[in-house]
Amino acid sequence: MVKRSLSSLRPGNRHGAPWRPMLLLPLILALQACGARPPARQLEVWTLQLSPRFDPYLNGLVEQWEARNPDIDVRWTDIPWGAVEQKLLAAVFARTAPDVVNLNPKFAARLASRGGLLNLDEHVSPEERDRYLDGAWQASTGPMGTFGIPWYLTSRITLANGELLAAAGYRQPPTRWQDLPAFAEAVKQATGRHALFVSVAPEDSTEILESFVQMGVKLLDEQKRAAFDTPAGRRAFAFWTDLYRRGLLPREVVSQGHRRAIELYQSGDLALLSTSGASLATIRTNAPAVAARTQVAPPLTGPDGSANVAVMNLVVPEQSDQPEEAVDFALFLTNPANQYEFAKASGALPSASEAMVALRQDVGQARQRLTPEDDVTAQALSAQETSLGALESARVLVPADPEIKQLQAVIYNHLQQAMLGQLSPEEAVEAAAAAWNRHGRQSP
Repeated sequence: MVKRSLSSLRPGNRHGAPWRPMLLLPLILALQACGARPPARQLEVWTLQLSPRFDPYLNGLVEQWEARNPDIDVRWTDIPWGAVEQKLLAAVFARTAPDVVNLNPKFAARLASRGGLLNLDEHVSPEERDRYLDGAWQASTGPMGTFGIPWYLTSRITLANGELLAAAGYRQPPTRWQDLPAFAEAVKQATGRHALFVSVAPEDSTEILESFVQMGVKLLDEQKRAAFDTPAGRRAFAFWTDLYRRGLLPREVVSQGHRRAIELYQSGDLALLSTSGASLATIRTNAPAVAARTQVAPPLTGPDGSANVAVMNLVVPEQSDQPEEAVDFALFLTNPANQYEFAKASGALPSASEAMVALRQDVGQARQRLTPEDDVTAQALSAQETSLGALESARVLVPADPEIKQLQAVIYNHLQQAMLGQLSPEEAVEAAAAAWNRHGRQSP
């Protein structure tokens, strides 16, 4: 039977029941007389697609935290990626929201902008905040204050098919967007295959938006009006339009997402895969021959070398009736020691500075112990080293603005029209800016 906390019966709580301590006093005395204790309070925690792989790790941390807080039971629930937004919105609407939730900053920003999340600036001390990398912390900060505590990070790297590189006359893949067209042309002429898959499906990755920022495009101004109808914006639209019209991108980039990029790379039909280091293990399992000829390289960036970092955070819904305990659990889960252990187990990067330093030391020591015959470990270490290196110049390129998904849809839809020859790149930029300023900001 699910336990209910006594504190959950106070006025204004998510259950809405009145607080009547005099009615509960006889029950408490009766329980004490029988040698039993009152039911423990319950802290409900949701994570995103970490079970069953990380069950031992998370169950161990829950037990440690409960030992420190013996009057509270943690109820941990793992939610599939695709279900969390709908499930959380339904829980908020029904006033049954959990106390701690694992989210990405973009969705969290939408909730925070509507007053749905606790402002953590009022609950986290400056000393606690200083544990985290500044860029990671800023990813969950906006006009509404700090709405999330950073947990684990992902920085992109490039996986390159060495066989396709060699056929195109390259020893290393390009590292700047400006060099991609010549590389893509060389790959296509030499092999008939494509260099890269970057999705322009509106509901998928923000990688195109990130590339715009790397190319010097400002997306929105201070009044949230379109700021991309500029020479830089027109060049960015023309860059992707030209690649597509010349047949240098797979036709399905306008309709399919990043999953298709992985499929094409694993089948040997893609020279480059922009992904995280964690994908390497999957490719080894699904396509060992392709993995064996894969090289690890830094991510594609703009002129200043800025890479993107993706952040997963922990938030506390405003409805939580035990916010101090919820914040304490989130800080415990993301402290340097626990982040270090999670990074070692998952291949993700920690957002705590001290954990990052320890991880770098581990990689260096493992590199020293490496034998020439251990190709698999060497490749995995290269991926980890490259990810850590990318993080040095990484930042959140597309801010966690509550309207960013609507902006992405407007830009991607018009970029698609340019790619398909329905508009020129210049017309697409102008139409996208007008559509955003006229309708986009009011979209639900």
